[in-house]
Amino acid sequence: MSLAAAQSKKVSFRAKESTACPICDENHQKEQMFQGGGRLIAGKLAQDLRRLYEKNRKFGRVSPLDYVMSVCPRCLYSSFPKDWNSLNPADNEAIRMATDSRRSYIEKILGPLDFTADRQIALGAASYLLGMDCYQLRGASVAPTPKKAVCAIRAAWYFSDLHDEFPHIGYDKIRDLLYQKAAVIYGYTLELMQNGNEPVDQAAGMLGPDTDNNWGFDGVIYLNAFLTKKFKDQMAPKPEDQVLLLSRAKRTLARLYGSGKASKGKPGPIVEMTRELYDEYNAILEAMGGEK
Repeated sequence: MSLAAAQSKKVSFRAKESTACPICDENHQKEQMFQGGGRLIAGKLAQDLRRLYEKNRKFGRVSPLDYVMSVCPRCLYSSFPKDWNSLNPADNEAIRMATDSRRSYIEKILGPLDFTADRQIALGAASYLLGMDCYQLRGASVAPTPKKAVCAIRAAWYFSDLHDEFPHIGYDKIRDLLYQKAAVIYGYTLELMQNGNEPVDQAAGMLGPDTDNNWGFDGVIYLNAFLTKKFKDQMAPKPEDQVLLLSRAKRTLARLYGSGKASKGKPGPIVEMTRELYDEYNAILEAMGGEK
């Protein structure tokens, strides 16, 4: 069989050059996804801006998200590729010292994992959980907060899929917890966009939240509102606090909706989804006796 024929049956390949872990010096070959060849069959765009993909008859489950995060198979350090080596000494030491707790944490959720194996749904989920854990220990210079938000919502997508496959294990509880974390972190990201305490522009190219389209800061505003509405009961148990929470998210959403109507360059899908979400906010707040 020719090399081309063999590659046509595979989803991914290993990079020829070795990647050295800046935490533990382990060398490994990063796995990357082949492009084209009918591997991806794009489906609809979900309300949370996730691009759904249909199962491929030839390749089975294929997800570009599996291959995004760089993960050291030895110490389980995880980051977006552009941040892999941009560690100051304090960050490096903190992540190195947390290696055992990182491994224990991920194994309690997903069992023992081998990141030298081909990426699949469990390794994909783990890569984003580990990313959240490692960015928690990173300094402000790498804009860790928006990156934690992206990791949280992507991890929630994975645990939604895991729950569909294994409905009796309780992955739905982890899914909802991750969505709630994403809601909170997207709220923090909005604050950072205004106060400048992190260089959030540095993360603009990876805000996604999915890989097919980078909705950028418009996506941050939309997801903050979408997740706040979805998890308002958990984020603010008292009705009066919910009204304040929803009113604040609605005002930010209104600016996105207004800019979308005024700009022909704004992507159509997010304008339409923002309009629908804005109408939902009006209905909810009216029913709760809040602002019209």
